Amino acid sequence: MLTSNSIPHEERLIFALDVADTERARQWVLQLGDSVHFYKLGLELFMAGGYFELLDWLIAQRKKVFVDLKFFDIPATVQAAVRRLSQCGASFCTVHGNQAIMEAAAQAKGNLKILAVTVLTSLDRGDLDDLGFECDVEQLVLSRARRALEAGCDGVVASGLEVARLREFIDHRLLVVTPGIRPVENRPEDDQKRAVTVEQAFQNGADYIVVGRPIRKAPDPRTAADNIQRSIAAIFSA
Repeated sequence: MLTSNSIPHEERLIFALDVADTERARQWVLQLGDSVHFYKLGLELFMAGGYFELLDWLIAQRKKVFVDLKFFDIPATVQAAVRRLSQCGASFCTVHGNQAIMEAAAQAKGNLKILAVTVLTSLDRGDLDDLGFECDVEQLVLSRARRALEAGCDGVVASGLEVARLREFIDHRLLVVTPGIRPVENRPEDDQKRAVTVEQAFQNGADYIVVGRPIRKAPDPRTAADNIQRSIAAIFSA
């Protein structure tokens, strides 16, 4: 079931700028041009320096920005961080943690949309066993989504494998951002264990997809991004 949330189809693709430095990130943005309108900035770039200068530059380029730093600290600290970030022009940011942390973030968000992380797409049943979770992945995702909704978050980050049940459980009251997108079956060395294709993610009800390596490692990255955009346009115009 496609999402009923109204979003320009060209913004549904979020490109993960998981590169070593901000100069390389700028090169990617210029190379991809108008094939990508939304960018995710994660921890690797944060540690490289110049993170917020890059954010400002992206906004000046009329791009949307997803700050994926997965805030997880005492509620007052997370709230202060979100309050500062809400003044920077970013569209999304991620938070981890319990009810109090998510509530604190939601109270300070302003126009920033808060996305609660459910279960990382790099984790499988064995990883959850190691972390001490006795419930299955789907139950954990649904529980965290319910808590995110109650806390005032705007959306969740969840694998496309769980999106269909999420839509049954919370309908369209939360945005769903789906990482771990792979155009073909995972290779053994891939760290995304719960991956889906572009079509599967959206048919299951995702609002946005996050794509990194399938574009970065393509022989022609801009063509790869354009192809994904055409697929998205076809899905939502059918």
